Amino acid sequence: MAAAVIIAVKSEQQLERCLDIRKEVFVEEQRVPMDLEIDEYDIISPDVNHVLIELEGTAAATGRITYYKDNSAKMQRIAVRKPFRSQGLGRVLLLALEERARELGLTKSVLDAQCQAEPFYAKLGYETISTEPFYDAGILHVRMEKTL
Repeated sequence: MAAAVIIAVKSEQQLERCLDIRKEVFVEEQRVPMDLEIDEYDIISPDVNHVLIELEGTAAATGRITYYKDNSAKMQRIAVRKPFRSQGLGRVLLLALEERARELGLTKSVLDAQCQAEPFYAKLGYETISTEPFYDAGILHVRMEKTL
């Protein structure tokens, strides 16, 4: 696999590339309504950190961090485009998000994982903390956390 390029999103153009990935994965593939997918955190702001992963110049994966209670990073909108799955990019993306959270001085990572992705996050050290799965945008999720 070619080297992944990790980009801390700073421009509107980079943010648009992230949103394009999310529209492809969540809206088109998973049928999440657009008005639930795109929200007030989809801006360039000190309060949100978007990460874009490129492979050979092509936008391949994205995720974002928002601030959460108790000095935690909330990992959100983690998406890898279909042609780039099963190549380790999800792991690269999550580790990049965790590194950014540490740079911000945050000590814990919290995320709401789709149930089908729970084993992926567990392999990376996340523990399930919700007692029951719950629906978000019509998809079953569990809340997971990890000390950074």
